[in-house]
Amino acid sequence: MGFLAVPKEQVVRIHSSSGTTDKPTIAAYTRRDINTWSEILARGLATAGVTDKDIFQNAFGYGLFTGGMGYHYGVERLGAIVIPAAAGNTRRQITLMQDLGTTVLGCTPSYALIIGETAQELGIDLRKTTKLRLAVCGSEPSSEQMRKEIQDRLGVEVFPDYGLTEANGPGVSIECPQHDGMHIPEDHFIVEVVDPNTGEQLREGQMGELVITTLTKEACPVIRFRTRDITSLTTEACKCGRTLARMSRVGGRTDDMLKVRGVNVFPSQIENVLLQFDGVEPHYVIVVDRRESFSIKELEIWVEVNENIFSDEMQTMRNMEQRLREHLESVLGISTKIKLVEPKTLARSEGKSKRVVDRSDLNNLK
Repeated sequence: MGFLAVPKEQVVRIHSSSGTTDKPTIAAYTRRDINTWSEILARGLATAGVTDKDIFQNAFGYGLFTGGMGYHYGVERLGAIVIPAAAGNTRRQITLMQDLGTTVLGCTPSYALIIGETAQELGIDLRKTTKLRLAVCGSEPSSEQMRKEIQDRLGVEVFPDYGLTEANGPGVSIECPQHDGMHIPEDHFIVEVVDPNTGEQLREGQMGELVITTLTKEACPVIRFRTRDITSLTTEACKCGRTLARMSRVGGRTDDMLKVRGVNVFPSQIENVLLQFDGVEPHYVIVVDRRESFSIKELEIWVEVNENIFSDEMQTMRNMEQRLREHLESVLGISTKIKLVEPKTLARSEGKSKRVVDRSDLNNLK
């Protein structure tokens, strides 16, 4: 606990990051930190259009992960009803939506897709059998195509949220109904974007690494913390009337970036291409050889296709593989290998999806 900026006696809670890229980051909170965090999230939810008349089904993970309890307290602060469903038990999630009149869903983009997929398997039309109207999705990067996929499957308006454990957790920024960038509560955070290689501050609109300074966090404040998340900033007033700075959707992380034959590639770029094709499911993995430490020689992508495509004649599969390869090459500037796999082949995640896997771990994909 040597990282604390307050006496240990003032700490009332501990959370940690998921530890998907490294050892989990520990975050401590004073009572005031909890109250501040709740207020930030309540404001963010209101920005997305959540009101005290809503019923919020919280399908983020509870426990050490910040998502579950962070949103729980924020929803209560807003005055809405919260259903602490947590992630998992997807059939029960759907039943809760139907029986309790859920209007807002909170979860990761990956889990929102699982809910939509499960409803389809059960023959349930969520548009007709629930009162769902919007979803707040965060905790992992996702593309605009992924947003559209969730909206199509769940019949809701999707609002991306951004946060990180070092700055409380969720609530650092969230979209408004204009869907033109995520609003940042600048009375709690100072944000800037820098060149990830040089640390030089970039101009508005330029893509770079987000850097955050917390203004109101007591137990574990951070000054110019480098998030590794790639985004851009604008201070232009939003059409919604808010004048807060806005950040663009996170396009990837510097530690997710793949260098393929000298070309920088982010998983979100690949996702955007894949989900533009009819018949392609929103489940894919990027296979690399981690022994190629400096520049990967070959990029292989496994992507699920729906039953109609997979059961069609072999020529149809070959044609789709070729179209995907050509489109990816035009966007990324490199050639790729495409492997189309049958539905339900790739592992599903109720939390953060693992998009990049080492070739030595292929046996664990199913």
